[in-house]
Amino acid sequence: MKPIRLMRGFLTVGGWTMASRVLGFVRDAMILGFLGTGPLYEAYVVAFRLPNMFRRFFAEGAFNMAFVPMFSKKLEAGEDAEGFARDAFAWLATFLIALTVLAQVFMPWMIWGIASGFSGQTTFDLSVEFGRIAFPYILFISLAALLSGVLNATGRFAAAAAAPVLLNVLLISGMAVAGWMGGDVARTLIWMIPVAGIAQLVLVWFAAKRAGFTLSLRLPRPSPEMKRLVVVAVPAALAGGVTQVNLLVGQQVASYFDRAVGWLFAADRLYQLPLGVVGVAIGIVLLPDLSRRLKAEDTAGSRHALSRAGEISLALTVPCAVALLVIPVPLVSVLFQRGAATAADSAAIASAVAVYALGLPAFVLQKVLQPLFFAREDTKSPFRFALWAMVVNAAVAIGLAPLMGWLAPALATSLAGWIMVAMLWRGTRPMGEIARFDDRFRARIWRIVLASAVMGAALWGASVVLETALNSAGIRYLALAGLIAVGIVVYFACGTMIGAFRLSDFRKAARRGG
Repeated sequence: MKPIRLMRGFLTVGGWTMASRVLGFVRDAMILGFLGTGPLYEAYVVAFRLPNMFRRFFAEGAFNMAFVPMFSKKLEAGEDAEGFARDAFAWLATFLIALTVLAQVFMPWMIWGIASGFSGQTTFDLSVEFGRIAFPYILFISLAALLSGVLNATGRFAAAAAAPVLLNVLLISGMAVAGWMGGDVARTLIWMIPVAGIAQLVLVWFAAKRAGFTLSLRLPRPSPEMKRLVVVAVPAALAGGVTQVNLLVGQQVASYFDRAVGWLFAADRLYQLPLGVVGVAIGIVLLPDLSRRLKAEDTAGSRHALSRAGEISLALTVPCAVALLVIPVPLVSVLFQRGAATAADSAAIASAVAVYALGLPAFVLQKVLQPLFFAREDTKSPFRFALWAMVVNAAVAIGLAPLMGWLAPALATSLAGWIMVAMLWRGTRPMGEIARFDDRFRARIWRIVLASAVMGAALWGASVVLETALNSAGIRYLALAGLIAVGIVVYFACGTMIGAFRLSDFRKAARRGG
């Protein structure tokens, strides 16, 4: 993949992810407006997190991190990539069907395992009910993730990136109809989750079929390639599991504080916007590209791709982190405070957003550095690093809870993110020049930080001037848009003047396909 095509792929994925995240804000604002932050909302959070947790554990964290490099190399070598994908599809489907059946039986124990603080409360029973309805989502979305991996490896990013938009469209539509008809919004919301999973699977299945890859359900069959896939996938699954353990530790701690599970989840949704648009997009596009370059022994091209991925990810992420630190209250109150969501909820969520912002650049850098290992089919090293990060996360979250209360898990997450980056960076040393950022990256990074600091000062001043407007129901959306516009203009103007980036880099990447 040419460098400009790599950037085009990033912008395609990032653009669709941005659309999904914007709709996600609409979805989350509606949920908070309808449900508030009480038992129904917390039960929804726990139930929705279960299939998403297992999806990241198995599909995105394990199967795709093992599958995409192997599939990409088969494509590059002209081997039977389609047959390999069909076998992987069959094995993943079989495993997920069995997991879904078991989850229905053991759901009460699963809920206790991730939110034991709910025991004896109405929230626990609601979580079990909602969890049983939502869990089959993992079957559909994980198979969709594998098909998305096939599309991404062939340089077709649009359909896979657009699929998550369906989830938000269907959830928003379901809530709107239920609210308009006076129905049960909470249960409509939960039932729409597996429906959305089916829709996403159908979309990427047809996209893969148009690309020449027709995958269907069949009995799995053992083969040396599938054995190799499992050998590579298991450490990746464990690494993904460690990340999910971090989330579970945080949720367990939060479940002992009233409404804290909902507050942390809402804060997570806000900082996930730049993480999803930048970090996930970079990871999706960079992994197959590095895999192909390693197969072709293109060291210079691999280093250039890594440097440009790191450069653009930090150029877009560092200012986002600064903004989340400087103006969390205006962002949260305007986006989420309505209906059953109160000013107290906004203040609590904003506190968590600011803490998560400290770790945002680290979360994105992980997405940039991990493909260096996965492209070599090395999933054991990231697993070892993730274990250490898990220990830090658990120690901080549990140890500081008596002092910081429910905010301790957010601080633990950010700190563990930086520990993970440090270990990933140290682990790339034996890889040589391919894992070193080039001179252009090193020259620009400090300028990116300086431009972000200037933007932060401008945002703080503008938020003081616009304080009354930001709290006015009639014009608060316009005031927030103006505040964000100030930040964008100041950042890009300052960044261009001091050489942090060139606007032409973004324009060329958007226009050309390589």
